[in-house]
Amino acid sequence: MKIGLLSYRSHPYSGGQGIYIKHLSKALNELGHEVSVLSGPPYPELDDSIQLIQIPSLGMFETENRMKLFNLGLLLKPLDLYEWVTVMTGGFPEPYTYGKRVYKYLKNNKKDFDIILDNQSLCSSLLNIQDMLPLAVTIHHPITKDHKLEMENASNWKEKLSSIRWHNFLPMQMRVAPKLNKIICVSGPSKEDIVKEFLVEDNKIEVILNGIDINKFIPGPSSLVKSNRIITTASADIPLKGLKYLIQALPEILRSFPKTTLTVIGKSPSNSEVSELIGNLDLKDIISFKSGISEKEIVDLYHASEIAVIPSLYEGFGFGAGEAMACGVPLISTHSGGLKEVVGDCALEILPSSKDEIEKAVISLFNDHEKRKELSVKGRLRMETKFDWKIAASSYELSFQEVIESFNNEHNKV
Repeated sequence: MKIGLLSYRSHPYSGGQGIYIKHLSKALNELGHEVSVLSGPPYPELDDSIQLIQIPSLGMFETENRMKLFNLGLLLKPLDLYEWVTVMTGGFPEPYTYGKRVYKYLKNNKKDFDIILDNQSLCSSLLNIQDMLPLAVTIHHPITKDHKLEMENASNWKEKLSSIRWHNFLPMQMRVAPKLNKIICVSGPSKEDIVKEFLVEDNKIEVILNGIDINKFIPGPSSLVKSNRIITTASADIPLKGLKYLIQALPEILRSFPKTTLTVIGKSPSNSEVSELIGNLDLKDIISFKSGISEKEIVDLYHASEIAVIPSLYEGFGFGAGEAMACGVPLISTHSGGLKEVVGDCALEILPSSKDEIEKAVISLFNDHEKRKELSVKGRLRMETKFDWKIAASSYELSFQEVIESFNNEHNKV
């Protein structure tokens, strides 16, 4: 098959969606398919065998001085003007603007593809693409969940208004999702939330679990482990990740284990509740943030960590949990959203939004060498047997064949 993967931003440093595109494209290609990734910036890191088709935008989120991007020529380019104005007023236009641009490309090059898979843009143009080519759409989880949690955690009306403006694309996604013929999601809980939040018919949704690169995320020698080092994957400015509760737990953990340190794979906070919390608790020397690093560097960080903690309030899947388990790092995790399906019984479970539970679990696991060893072995085995990208790609292959057959049958009637 000639497969086109659509993704409005795809760099692995952009989060789970970038990881998804990188590994799924490679796994599908290894099954013998011709795979192209049609991506907006920031562009992905892809295997050499994968074709990257760039769908340029103004790239405003990668530009420090956005005012410089304005010129009178924008007045003659309505889509560019819409992108510029939306970003300058606090919105997020990429799903919509990317959709318009990629539809134009596909309209002129539709013979190059047997099937299209959209990576959660849920843009209005998908309804046009669906009439033109066989289409499946991945929804990792409904972003309405992020928005609701942000609103609940907002400390003032300005933060609430900012969240409402940023999520200006949600009405479009909620309108488009129920009209799609085929949706793929990454966990059972995610499917339940898509049905509830986006009002999608249950029979339109198929669950295909994501994979973890178990050949790169592997256990390291025990000699590399730094005693009492905790690792987590979380963006400091996204309440959904629950990082503040882990930080709130650190003072009590430090009383029992004074040499404890925390490594956060994610962007450092800037003028946020988390940055204020770190300052107030005098934890600047205890916590280090790592972003924009390579896959190998991430693996090295896991190898140096004694335990991993995932305090997320919600995850559609949870790559951070899966990668830690694949590296044999004993895990403490909430079971929110898709995390329950990822971690199973291979982690110490904690309730979300509870610093007390994090304190107890971390202190307990630091004190219990045998439990750490048990979780390390069980976690790795779970990733090997259930979350291999080869397994995921084979399921996508079967799903694509069904979508193509259904599309051809429908259009042969006309």
